[in-house]
Amino acid sequence: MEDMVIIIPSYKPDREIMMEFIKKVKDNFKNIVVVDDGSGIEYTQFFENLKNEGIVVLKHYINLGKGRGIKTAFNYILSNYPKIIGAVTADCDGQHYVEDIIKCANKLREDPNKLVIGFRNFDEKQVPFRSRYGNKITRGIFNTFVGIKITDTQSGLRAFGRKTMETFMQTKGERYEFETNMLIECKQKDIQIAEVPISTVYIRNNSLSHFDAIGDSIMIYKLFIKYIISSLSSFILDILLFTLLVNILPEINLNGITNIVIATIIARIISAVYNFLINSKVVFKNKNKGSIIKYFILCIVQMFISAFAVSELFKLLHINSTLIKIIVDTIIFIINFVIQREWVFKSKIKC
Repeated sequence: MEDMVIIIPSYKPDREIMMEFIKKVKDNFKNIVVVDDGSGIEYTQFFENLKNEGIVVLKHYINLGKGRGIKTAFNYILSNYPKIIGAVTADCDGQHYVEDIIKCANKLREDPNKLVIGFRNFDEKQVPFRSRYGNKITRGIFNTFVGIKITDTQSGLRAFGRKTMETFMQTKGERYEFETNMLIECKQKDIQIAEVPISTVYIRNNSLSHFDAIGDSIMIYKLFIKYIISSLSSFILDILLFTLLVNILPEINLNGITNIVIATIIARIISAVYNFLINSKVVFKNKNKGSIIKYFILCIVQMFISAFAVSELFKLLHINSTLIKIIVDTIIFIINFVIQREWVFKSKIKC
């Protein structure tokens, strides 16, 4: 195949496994780009041998991460292969069969504007424990927080058209989190994802992987962690202000307007301004000026729902009003995230 480029990011690979894999790829694809991501002097001859076999080798002097390696390859391909349809990324550790690479390449030809992902079956017996449950947890988080139903969020077998390569070159993330950030970008920019079933292969119980289960997972979940911290700090600020105000304001009841309602409104206005600034600048990083209008429409609606729900439940149950507010606002918190993601901070940029 001459209309596709195969990208193989590589960091201190098993030489025998990688060489065998490249030979199989070379039998089916003319264009192969390997990225030596700072493997070191001891691998110099290995990569020189690949060059002698006609393979393009791009070199990072130090280890910059898988994400940076893929971007380096994207830049080279877009600059040097003007006629190709797209590229397919494949891991160097033997986890991807050439037949599956071909399937992803063929799927990309159907619509080069889509991101094609090869997905594995994590219920098979040979899947290591950390991979099986780690991927299932990530998949659940993605469905909940990002709004994308995807089978395999960490698959390294992906196919990209020219437009998507150009888009993802600007996506943040230098290491494994880059692959996650690509998916978030798809949601924000309405890039459709096509999934292709592939074989589930783990060599030596996945011991060849350089994935840091703790460090890289933190990077991958960074967006979710930031949103939780933002929401939790806003929630605490709201509760503290409400508790303070409900205790210092005189008890009133004018046509359903009570001191609880007033305290809720004041506390929510202050915490909402704080939360908008954090979410727009740090979490969703959305510069759309219309977001502030949508955000405060949402806040006003939810503020009155919270205020009257807490007030009515207090009359009905006669229990601590702060406890009632915590329960009510926890439910609102879940609904609020989905609305912010899908409406308030949703980007209108399309690719």
